[in-house]
Amino acid sequence: MLHNIPPILSPDLLHSLRAMGHGDEIVIADANFPGTALGQRCHRLDGISATDALQAILSLLPLDSFVPDPALVMQVVGDPDAVPPVVAEFQSIITQTADNPAQIAQLERFAFYTRAESAFAIVQTGETRLYGNIILKKGVIGT
Repeated sequence: MLHNIPPILSPDLLHSLRAMGHGDEIVIADANFPGTALGQRCHRLDGISATDALQAILSLLPLDSFVPDPALVMQVVGDPDAVPPVVAEFQSIITQTADNPAQIAQLERFAFYTRAESAFAIVQTGETRLYGNIILKKGVIGT
């Protein structure tokens, strides 16, 4: 164990977070998401909610401040204006935890899948709430 690293983050996931560069993206996905099919690197956090995973990851990962939308969620199919409770929680976590708090933007379902395919890694959680998926773009650390 190490100090100040959330214990829910696996060694392999920590390796991916550290290996990511500026502009690389990571997906935090719910239990229904096709993470293994879409991702070249799929890390499993079974039994962990997507919101807990987001909180832990954002305690280490800077959000990109050079793009307008460093956090993206999947639009609700048939109701693009809907904000599922899990997405509202994502926004609250980003606002409170991220080094660069940003408003979450949305992508249509299939555009979200396409974007996820090019992500550096996918974190498949045990989240059972629908639409518990978010893409984060890594920023920089510096002074």
